[in-house]
Amino acid sequence: MIKKAAFYTLGCKVNQYETEAVIDIFLDSGYQIVDFSEEADVYIVNSCTVTNEAARKTRQIARRAKRRSPGSLVAIVGCYTQAFPDEVSEIEEIDLVMGSNNKAKILDKTEEMLAGRDVDTKVKEYKQLRDYEDLNLKRLSNTTRANVKIEDGCNQFCSYCIIPYARGPVRSRKKEDIVAEVKKLTEQGVKEIILTGTHLGAYGSEKGNSQALTELMQILTEIDELQRVRLSSIEGTEIDSGMMDLISKEDIFCPHLHLPLQSGSDKILKAMKRPYSVKEFKETVAELRKRIPNLAITTDVIVGFPGETETTFKETLDLVKEIGFAKVHVFPYSAREGTPAAEMEQLNGNLVTEYSKELRVVNEALMLDYQKKFLGEKKEVLIEEVRDHQTNLLTGYTDNYLKVLVDGPDKLKNELVEVKLAETFDSYHILGKIID
Repeated sequence: MIKKAAFYTLGCKVNQYETEAVIDIFLDSGYQIVDFSEEADVYIVNSCTVTNEAARKTRQIARRAKRRSPGSLVAIVGCYTQAFPDEVSEIEEIDLVMGSNNKAKILDKTEEMLAGRDVDTKVKEYKQLRDYEDLNLKRLSNTTRANVKIEDGCNQFCSYCIIPYARGPVRSRKKEDIVAEVKKLTEQGVKEIILTGTHLGAYGSEKGNSQALTELMQILTEIDELQRVRLSSIEGTEIDSGMMDLISKEDIFCPHLHLPLQSGSDKILKAMKRPYSVKEFKETVAELRKRIPNLAITTDVIVGFPGETETTFKETLDLVKEIGFAKVHVFPYSAREGTPAAEMEQLNGNLVTEYSKELRVVNEALMLDYQKKFLGEKKEVLIEEVRDHQTNLLTGYTDNYLKVLVDGPDKLKNELVEVKLAETFDSYHILGKIID
């Protein structure tokens, strides 16, 4: 009888990549992959622990699976279990607990448990995670864009962040393995590759090579079939001159960078233990814009961090407006147990909500302003979704991260289509017209 496995992924692009790779392993062993809402023999939750809410949701999803199929094996793997193994192990409905490493062995451990054998479920301490774990994509649920993980771990230890404890120190993937995977994906029809990692800009740093990411990007320009490469989140301090040149001169690199700001106040940045000042961030943005025309810069901002005042929040608002980001991801601060910031005096929740609403209003205006710069222009759009459920139109992104709605046949999915950007639909979408 064919066994069934179901997967649920919480959190970041790295988790999404790893889940797809583990699904491949189960498929190769003859499992049928079913939706997480269906009955299965094995349920695997790839967990997130960035916030207390993410951890709560992980527990809830695992318990729900066990209620659905009481005889099933339920496993929680990933960041939550790595950072808080004892907490997860106490959950009655969880049969298997694994940390952030050895995801390639999930199948072996579940098979042993299903056969009634004892399994070692001890989670290594985060400092012991020293080797990059090789996982590879064979099959894709989406052939339009694909995440390619190149790095794991983080050494930064920002005061609000649990991730270094959940992912361990920086470990980098071999360049030849990355290139081989990118080639294979492009052969399968993938049009856009997103280079991703826990701390992308730290790629190669554990080996003393601060140029490693730029070197990798240079190698990728030699893959003829590759049409687009986009970087996921990267610190401005880790973008070197060579990287700027590549993005500016090589058409495959999307003119879009996600640079986490987190705060526009030097006082708050210092409390967060961020590796830059406001002045340094502004200088980086100025240099990028000088060298890369029409660059989209998106960012993250944490609102209501301990010590935030009306003055520091206004500094953030002013800086966000001055820089003119294409989009701001607003994160109301939520204390994460186990981080230094959780021990600081917390702001009133109503004040955090008020600040968040104010910044979101600014973000809406910035997004509309960014769109207006390109109205009337012709841009290539990579069609990703056959039909947007709200507008019944095709949707896709330009290289500089404008989300476009167009009317056209379904066969255009996964195609790069030349489009004239006609008018604003809302702050998140531009209406475009396909150029015949």
